[in-house]
Order: sequence, then structure tokens, then C-alpha cells
Amino acid sequence: MKLGFLTAILPEYSFEQVVDFASENGFACLEVACWPRGKAERRYAGVTHIDMDTLDDAMVAHIKDYTAKKNIFISAIGYYPNPLSGDPEQRAVSISHLKKCIVGAEKLGVGLVNTFIGRNVALSPEDNKVEFEEIWPDIIHFAEEHHVRIGIENCPMYFKTEWPNGTNLAYSSSFWRYMFNYIKSDSFGLNYDPSHLVWQRVDYIKPIYDFAGKLFHFHVKDVKFYPEKYNEGGIFAPPSDYQSPKLPGQGDINWGSVVSALNDVGYDGPLVLEIEDRAYEGSLEDKLESILVSRDYMRQFVRG
Repeated sequence: MKLGFLTAILPEYSFEQVVDFASENGFACLEVACWPRGKAERRYAGVTHIDMDTLDDAMVAHIKDYTAKKNIFISAIGYYPNPLSGDPEQRAVSISHLKKCIVGAEKLGVGLVNTFIGRNVALSPEDNKVEFEEIWPDIIHFAEEHHVRIGIENCPMYFKTEWPNGTNLAYSSSFWRYMFNYIKSDSFGLNYDPSHLVWQRVDYIKPIYDFAGKLFHFHVKDVKFYPEKYNEGGIFAPPSDYQSPKLPGQGDINWGSVVSALNDVGYDGPLVLEIEDRAYEGSLEDKLESILVSRDYMRQFVRG
């Protein structure tokens, strides 16, 4: 397993600066944030370290050359919109740019694009499945044609106003089984993040075994669940009222057990730090420190 980080934590840096930092600090890989340029709609969105709208042959050559010289590989292209949005314009932009990311990944020789399934919050779960069945087979077929795999992250994308299930359908084992049964493709898998199961009070180790063949990529992010806050607000409270993302080792996840399970199933892919800890967001220096603190903690388990 190789250790890296998601570049969205460093919007202040250029692509080259992010690669330099990763190389100088012993990382092996980067998941590169590739949002379309424009105003971010939420935290960690809107970061563009490779602009897919302007990615030409010269830039492809530069990126390949620069990462090779720095001994860094790109583990995945990261773009996390809502392809099933009830807003037709937002849906169209999301799908269009997702396909640009797929084409860009092929040009760059990157075999994976990480994203969300999405969800139309105005529709029932059953009607959202109809939307999924209409939209996603074409996206996966497009990825297959370009020799790129799609890794779905399992964040529910439920914060304050996305009641009751957030804006990403693919947050549970039951939906993963359904989506992989509906779209049977070797190019369709998971970018697994155990932290999102912790605050749902779901076993975060068992899916590593259950979906071993679908683990394309792995996010390393911890979370702290606060029982006293949960008891105060109850199950209908927004999750941000009773849980908070943390650096690995500062939350509730047993990372030794996680890495042990990954070893059991033969996972040898990237372990990519996804930093979203508000305690380390005060300055650029704080964010750089958060990456290094996380690196040092995870090196108990992974040397790559």
C-alpha cells in the first residue's frame, strides 16, 4: 500500500507546489482535485489542481514529466459533484465535467476517477434508483471506452439541509450491492472511506471483506462521534451536530484493524489522506502540519 493525500486541502498551492510538497515529505501518490473552475459550493470543493477544460497535449506531457521526476504518481482524479441533482443545469454540468475527467484521466495515464453517485433530494429512494438506472450505465460505459475505472466514495453528503439522506445515494452496503448488481462492470467500484460508517453506527471493517473485489481506492479520514450530543439531538439531528472529521488517530477508528483487514483481502492500492479537520484549518501552515501529522501516524502501519 502506498500513502498519499487528496490535494483539495491545499487550494493555495499550484499543481507543481503540491507535487513538490508530497515528494519532499515522503509521499508516494496524490489524488488530484479536478473541479471545474468557479465558486465552490461547499468546503473542499472547487479546487482545481489540473484544469480538465484546458488539458492539452503539452500540459499532459508536463504533468507526466513533472510527477515522474518527483517520483510521485497520481492515484486518482478527484471530482465529487451531484450527478443526480434535481437542478437540470447542475446535473448537466456535473455529468459533463465528470466525463471530461474520465477523458483527462485516460490522457494522463491515470486509471481511476473518484466521484459520487449523487441524489435528487426531492425524490423518494425508489425514484432515485430510477434516476440512477437512467444516468449511471452511460457514465460507466463511457469510462470503459476510455479504459478508466470509477471509484464511488461513500460519504452520504448530509450536513444541515440535505434531510433525510444527503446528496449521495451510495452510503451503505445495501446500495453498493444494488448498484454493482445493476451495473456489472469491472470498471465500477468503491473509493472506500470508513469514517462515514462510524457516525452512522455501522461496522466499518466488515465491508472491507464483503466488497474486497470492489476496493479501487481508500480514503484515510478519522471521525469523532459524540454520544452526549447524539443523545441530546437524536437521530433526526443533522450529523454535523454530533460528529466531526478528525485526523487519523484523533477519532474513533481503529486504524490497525483497518489495515489488518486490508492486508487480509490483499488490497495493495493507495491509502490517501483526506484532511477535513477544522482544528487544522486556521492557516496554510496548519494544513501542512495536518498532512504531516497524519502521515506520521499512518506510518505505524504503512511504510509506502
